[in-house]
Amino acid sequence: MPYRTPPGARAAVLFLHGGRADGRSPSRPWHLAALRMRPFVRATAAALADDPVLLARVRYRVRGWNGPDADALHDAERALDELTRLAGDVPVVLVGHSMGARAALRAARAPQVGAVVALAPWCPQDEPVAHLRGKDVLVLHGDHDRVTDPRASAAFVRRARAAGARADMSFVPGGDHAMLRTSTHWHRTTVSAVVDFVSRG
Repeated sequence: MPYRTPPGARAAVLFLHGGRADGRSPSRPWHLAALRMRPFVRATAAALADDPVLLARVRYRVRGWNGPDADALHDAERALDELTRLAGDVPVVLVGHSMGARAALRAARAPQVGAVVALAPWCPQDEPVAHLRGKDVLVLHGDHDRVTDPRASAAFVRRARAAGARADMSFVPGGDHAMLRTSTHWHRTTVSAVVDFVSRG
């Protein structure tokens, strides 16, 4: 799970890759969903090269969210517990894609999470928002996404703002769900937001 563990870390960033709505098969690091997040991790590491910020990637046990079981959420919460053991009580930024973005937005109920960057998130209509009060949320969504719905993301952001979150949304022109088109835009915008959120502490 840890990607970089500097001594005396002052903050942490946890990356959560995507998955499936349903799936009990094991999640593996070579699956495409996991590989898509690697450039984001590397770009963030480069931007924070001189800053003692711990970087880590979630390890899902299975590939799916799996309805009420919310397996990805439980794995995210376990990862947050592990980060606390590694770095102590430091502020955490979550960066998630698709199913991982849904897990990140839910896991933000943990007090140590101050900010979330949600990439092409899966945002069902009844997704909770009250726990995001006082937290920073940035949603990036490609306007050519055919897997998750940018309009649902916009509705989620509006509800989060109404609940007291500092929530914002940015559409990625021509962006697809895999974040391959205009990938540089995805990476730069995400890294810029993470650096900003980390600097706020």
